[in-house]
Amino acid sequence: MNNTTKRAYVLYAVVALFFVGMGILIYSFIANGAQWATSKANRHLYSDGSISAAGSVYDTNGEILAQTVDGKRKYNSDVTIRRSTLHTVGDLNGYIATGVQYTYRNTLTGYDFVDGISSIVSYGKGNDIHLTINSEICKTAYKALNGRKGAVGVYNYKTGKIVCMVSSPNYDPKNKPSDIDSNKKYEGVYLNRVISGLYTPGSTFKVITAVSAIENLPDIYSQTFKCTGEYSTGDGIVKCNGVHGTVNFEQALNHSCNSAFAKIAVELGSERLTATASELGFNIKLDVNGIASPAKSSFDVSKAAKVDLGWAGIGQYTTLVSPYHMMSIMGCIANGGTATEPYVVDYVQTQNGRKTETKSEAFTEISLPADVANKMKKLLRSNVVNYYKDSTFPGLEMCGKTGTAQIDDGEPHSWFVGFSQNESTPYAVAVVVENGGTGLAAAGIVANKVMQAVCK
Repeated sequence: MNNTTKRAYVLYAVVALFFVGMGILIYSFIANGAQWATSKANRHLYSDGSISAAGSVYDTNGEILAQTVDGKRKYNSDVTIRRSTLHTVGDLNGYIATGVQYTYRNTLTGYDFVDGISSIVSYGKGNDIHLTINSEICKTAYKALNGRKGAVGVYNYKTGKIVCMVSSPNYDPKNKPSDIDSNKKYEGVYLNRVISGLYTPGSTFKVITAVSAIENLPDIYSQTFKCTGEYSTGDGIVKCNGVHGTVNFEQALNHSCNSAFAKIAVELGSERLTATASELGFNIKLDVNGIASPAKSSFDVSKAAKVDLGWAGIGQYTTLVSPYHMMSIMGCIANGGTATEPYVVDYVQTQNGRKTETKSEAFTEISLPADVANKMKKLLRSNVVNYYKDSTFPGLEMCGKTGTAQIDDGEPHSWFVGFSQNESTPYAVAVVVENGGTGLAAAGIVANKVMQAVCK
């Protein structure tokens, strides 16, 4: 091989390496460009580790929740609005990883692949984000929780718009507590409990067990159950919350009879109950409008003994669920078995006026046959009419289920999940009050206050 040929091979190799390197660079730029541009090292966007330049965040009525003024990020002037919308809007440092100021930071800065962050340079701010939440309703939920840890979520089950998403504990982002990392009352403060909190569902899970019974037990409506205060599975005892005597399926749900629903769960068996749980979104990660949640509701009875299966059927054992998930299940039932995916970002508007709206989509991870959903709706309506009473939720035409979730330490967590069946007020709600005691006494009261504000 002569020298000319050798030089040609070397040149070919250099050219090939050049193009490979360019390819890697272009791929990295496409894949990571937004992350590089919006990193905390970019002084156009951040000051002392806090975002300082971005578009504004509005609620559904045009109330400014966060904005950039004179190069500094400012929150709403109302302290209650600041606290009640904190977990939706997010903090300035990105500690609340599910807040829109963190998850939508590329959008807020106006970054795009071609122009980078030119919007910041040209207009002094990026794109504006308009949320679906109503800050006044969030205030109502915040006040109803009254300082207790918990979560409140409400959405329109026809459109998918989340109108309320409040998590507690929270804090005032304008005046962040100096002891936030050491004071126990702020434990879990960066967690949005609506979408990322996982709780024992207690008797709210009887909704899933009831759905499974309707789907798999043809004689469920003709069955009767004798409640003596407990149910023996043969390998253990499931305690009931009372002595209900002989009850049918509807009455068993009305009274939230543990004995009846433990028996139903055992009759169904682990495979059929698991199939229904999967049909309703358990063991699947459910994100919200591009906001990736670390939470995944779990239901696993693969190794459960009969007594464990009985406990699982009434929402105990190892089952965990998020309020967002239960709210979505309620929406699925209310909407005739077709769930509309909840979302919190209504639309994005650029500084030159271009608007990008969020489109309602089917929530394919959660679904039911229409006839099953309609039967379940009637049962949940019966709960309110015959047990909780309409006077508890005046004027709302509520369907719902309470839950008293037993935990290892302290008072039980209080749950209420439900929806208004009134076509003019198509809203579903999920409330958890941690260590609140019985479901109706704590979560039910919160749910009523919030739904009254939503449906007025």
